[in-house]
Amino acid sequence: MISGVHVEVFLAASYAIFLVAVAFVLELVARHSHNRSEGYRNSGFAYLPKFDSWECPEGQLLMRAAVNYEQRMAVYRAPAHVCNCCRAKKNCTDSDEGRQLETRLDSWVESELRRFHRGISLVLLLLATVILVVETIRHAAPRELLIVGCLLLPVGIADTKLFASFVTRKGS
Repeated sequence: MISGVHVEVFLAASYAIFLVAVAFVLELVARHSHNRSEGYRNSGFAYLPKFDSWECPEGQLLMRAAVNYEQRMAVYRAPAHVCNCCRAKKNCTDSDEGRQLETRLDSWVESELRRFHRGISLVLLLLATVILVVETIRHAAPRELLIVGCLLLPVGIADTKLFASFVTRKGS
């Protein structure tokens, strides 16, 4: 006992905090990784949302040429005759049919990759919740309940928010 609180309660609370921290870091790292990979894929090109097109470093527009809804990808292509005459072609593409870019239709919030990482984070938070609930059952002293309750409330709120974003998709 430490200050009238069982050591097991401190250990369980510490482990729950650790699980919450890991879930939070996982969310941050996954989002950063996704955004970084998207940036590398189309490096040097600027997206123009007003025209739904990409602009290459030489100022040529790549217009949407095709959409694969099954793979959730859009293909943008520059005119072949423009690319074939471009001074930067050898550093840009080896295709004689014009430069092509593929982009994901889903943003990070809608992507399956986010859903996968969100599922892992949700499992970690649910595990923290279970640990804290078990501690409330095993140790019912007022100080112990106060410690566990102060952790259980924010973890429970995070659980419900993550679960809601996990099961809903934009446009569903």
